[in-house]
Amino acid sequence: MTVLIDSWAWIEYFKGSSYGIKSKDFIEGNEEIITSSINVAEVYNFLLKNNIYKQNLIDFMIKTSFVIVIDTNIALQAAKYKFEKKFGMADAIVLATAKFHNAKIITGDDDFKDEENVTYIGK
Repeated sequence: MTVLIDSWAWIEYFKGSSYGIKSKDFIEGNEEIITSSINVAEVYNFLLKNNIYKQNLIDFMIKTSFVIVIDTNIALQAAKYKFEKKFGMADAIVLATAKFHNAKIITGDDDFKDEENVTYIGK
């Protein structure tokens, strides 16, 4: 199975929270991991804002997963999801990326709670 680890799950994993332990099963498991380039930007922004030693963490994120660049097809589908579902653009990009790669999204972000092919690990 291919899983897309959402920013929420990466951040909880790096924080070592109880939700991060749930993320760990996927991040350190046997699944093929993909991550959208928008997730890399969001996680790196979080690390910078919280003054967390970041280079080794972001390097781990990039080395552990296949980073999917936002191409035209993903961008166009993301725009449709943003419009139809009233998602933020980052979440719409994540959803489009997962759909194009037949991946299950691993997240605790409430925006994804009722979506298909999501493993929701939040509250």
